[in-house]
Amino acid sequence: MRARENLIAAKVFLAGVILAIAVGITTREKISPFILGLLALVGVIVGFFVAEKDVQTFLMASVSLVIVSYSGISGLVINSAVLGTGMAKSLSSTLAALIAMFVPATIIVALKTVFSIARS
Repeated sequence: MRARENLIAAKVFLAGVILAIAVGITTREKISPFILGLLALVGVIVGFFVAEKDVQTFLMASVSLVIVSYSGISGLVINSAVLGTGMAKSLSSTLAALIAMFVPATIIVALKTVFSIARS
């Protein structure tokens, strides 16, 4: 049963990453609130299904991704304003979509970990 849950989580995660990248590449303006909500929901689902043995690795990777993506967005927005490049908008949207998915997943996994520590 556990392996099947991990398979479901892996497929949902992969679908979310593909959606985030596709949305980011095709979006030139603001990302639709519906798409952001869908990505957040995918993040919540992924967070619930992260296996206990993978929690530490997931938290390190997801926190790193969120921090680097946010920094990248900040730098790209400044760079885009100065240089006016169109590619920066697509990359910035992609990073924003990834953040929309990873922040809820990270919060869920962190809360699960805190409750697990509190129980023991």
